[in-house]
Amino acid sequence: MSTLPAEALSAGAVRTAPAGAGERTAAPLAPRARLLPALAAVYRAQLSRARVARIPLLFVATFQSIGIMVLMRGVVDGGAEARAVVAGSSVLVVAFVALNLLAQYFGQLRASGGLDHYATLPVPPAAVVLGAAGAYASFTLPGTVVTAVTGSLLFQLPLTHLWIVAAVVPLSGAALAGVGAALGLLAPRQELATLLGQLGMSAALLLGVLPADRLPGPVGWARDLLPSTYGVEALARTFDASPNWAAVALDLSVCAAVGVASLAAATWAYRRAAVR
Repeated sequence: MSTLPAEALSAGAVRTAPAGAGERTAAPLAPRARLLPALAAVYRAQLSRARVARIPLLFVATFQSIGIMVLMRGVVDGGAEARAVVAGSSVLVVAFVALNLLAQYFGQLRASGGLDHYATLPVPPAAVVLGAAGAYASFTLPGTVVTAVTGSLLFQLPLTHLWIVAAVVPLSGAALAGVGAALGLLAPRQELATLLGQLGMSAALLLGVLPADRLPGPVGWARDLLPSTYGVEALARTFDASPNWAAVALDLSVCAAVGVASLAAATWAYRRAAVR
């Protein structure tokens, strides 16, 4: 019996193999996930992750806004200024999470290499940004309601139309969350992302809580550029005895448009950060 070298046997095996054998062993890639199912999956994952810090988050954001209203009670008696203070303090709960915490989260995710994990998944970038933003913003609704009710009682404002908070929170949250996510994703360092988030929240505090007629001209222009301003204006109008619902709807529409634009910018920033 003759023996053949191993190279000859392996070469013969290759020559006698069917032409399509190599093609059958290559498994096709899984199709890319659709936006809505991927968004729901990311939202649930982020919601369970952020649930650990829910109580401290709600306490800090709500206590901060109520403390500001108590301080302003010694300066503002009532009228349009009181409505501006209560509305601005209520939306500040959303700004604390959407600007400050979300910028920190995405800055940490980029610094720790967490974006590489999401980049390997067949998940659209918009689902990652929207899922994280929605999960963080979900915790702001109870704090916003508590702040609005407390402020209304403190400044003796009507509680009749506080249901508008259900529209102000998601629209303002979307606009501010897009900005916060973009800041965290575009910042070259994690510390800079934290700093930018805190500066954004400080801008929301100063430009949103203080009455607009007491701000200097250039500062008032900056207030008009802040995404949360239109949510504050919409909420403040509902404290009137007969609210101008057309103006409220216009403010909310502007807030929604800014939210779409800011979330689109955050999605672009995610793609840019994920490929680096």
